[in-house]
Amino acid sequence: MRKQRAAWLTALTAVALLAGGCTKADKSGIGEGNGTEPALELSWFIDGDAGSLLPDKPEDDFVKKAIEQKFNVRLKVQSYPAGADYDNKLTVALASGNSPDLFIASGILSQKLVQDGLIAKMAPFVSKATMPNYYKFWNTNESEMKSYQVEGDFYRAPLPYKKTLELAYYIRKDWLDKFSLPVPKTYDEMLEAMRKFSYDDPDGNGKKDTYGFTTNGNGKSLALAFPQWRKNGLYAGYFVENDQFFDTQTDPRVAKVVDDTLQMIKDGLVDPDWFLNKAEQVTDKAVQGRVGIVYSADVNFALDSSPNSVQNKTKALNPKADWVPFNPYPDKPFWTENEAGYPFLFSKRTAEQNPAKIRKTVEILDWLAGEEGFLLTRYGLNGKHYTKEGSKLTLNKEAYLKEIVQKGNFLSIYDFFSPPAPETFGLAVYDPDQTPRDREILSFIRSGFKYVPSVGASTTPPPGVNLGEMRTKMSEYHARMLFEDKSSSNWPKYREEIMIKYKAKDIFEAYASQIGEARGKKITFNAGN
Repeated sequence: MRKQRAAWLTALTAVALLAGGCTKADKSGIGEGNGTEPALELSWFIDGDAGSLLPDKPEDDFVKKAIEQKFNVRLKVQSYPAGADYDNKLTVALASGNSPDLFIASGILSQKLVQDGLIAKMAPFVSKATMPNYYKFWNTNESEMKSYQVEGDFYRAPLPYKKTLELAYYIRKDWLDKFSLPVPKTYDEMLEAMRKFSYDDPDGNGKKDTYGFTTNGNGKSLALAFPQWRKNGLYAGYFVENDQFFDTQTDPRVAKVVDDTLQMIKDGLVDPDWFLNKAEQVTDKAVQGRVGIVYSADVNFALDSSPNSVQNKTKALNPKADWVPFNPYPDKPFWTENEAGYPFLFSKRTAEQNPAKIRKTVEILDWLAGEEGFLLTRYGLNGKHYTKEGSKLTLNKEAYLKEIVQKGNFLSIYDFFSPPAPETFGLAVYDPDQTPRDREILSFIRSGFKYVPSVGASTTPPPGVNLGEMRTKMSEYHARMLFEDKSSSNWPKYREEIMIKYKAKDIFEAYASQIGEARGKKITFNAGN
């Protein structure tokens, strides 16, 4: 929902997460506080990764202990995975009169809670003066803060988040080597590799049982992983270019995407089951040596140091397997940057009845957004879970696994407000398990791609317009062109129906207006008619 953990954390979690899929309320007791004044009792309601749990024993929860002692508070944390159950529990808590002081909510739910009069205005509490660490994230683009204004005032603000992504296409380099082909740097080089993988027996088993590319359509959509989207200047869900708003999947250029995709399918370069594939089936086919190119957002995909990486699983079947990332569009944008996720909010009841609780919560949040809070909630205790020498952090993965991952992976709950990456503080993390090959892969993933800035605004459809219904019809027409029409010739007709009957034009004009308001300039929807 709101963050991407470092590669080594993901690997550890995959190996050793405790059984069970629910987080739970903190029942570890009351902190002592460190001041002469009575400790304030604070209640937080935050999301956590699926499977994460707060420690049962108070002595194991070093984050809670540190916060309580440093800020003289007694902290109660409730955490559940994001989703409908989370939203229901939060709504009930707010309606019952036992509302948490701080909580996180989805964009739609938070707006409804504001409309229901349950949310405090932030202006008296949140500012550059009260949260200097937090505001460092917005100095270059405060339009993101403005975009979180709803109902004409400052009721919510975004959590710190990682703007860059770790997306890539991955290819079997050992197969390329067999045909003396380079790692592709162009669309045409990628297609040439696909042809070899589909027709020239790259695994040498004498059977025609491999394909150049696969992805997952989940039985309903023309996956954005297909390289033809980027080839035709379309990426992500939507983007702004030259003060114009473009929606990727309803753009007129979808016709060209469909035709190019149909040609690749006709040429026999694509796994014929791609449309029905789920994400796990794509991974399975990569591991089994059925395909030579896939798209992935998993930073661990090709790492030697990640026990459950596709690289290691494939090597278990074929020791020569070598998956490497590549970018067939080095001179084009690959995607858009991440957008801000869910906002944090304060209870109106608390702000009116005990504003000191909100002020203290703000003080703690800003500490979490600083280096000390970041290190504690991302890496644990210095000298125990990592060591710090100057700007270099060296991880103790054995201690992290034993004392954090195996005790509920609880830092994935507490890091909700910490910055997304050590580079934020000029820190470099050394993972002793990473091979030189791993470091080369990570360097490429993090520097070998261009990204378009996100729209920098929270967008919502006009009242009474069904966004889901519009997207469902859009996907239906994409599939019809691929499997029934076998041509894009009807796209202008389909598109007009989506724009008018299903209100896509109204939706995207509203989005453009909201983005323009956040940026302080006029943004128009490029309908492309």
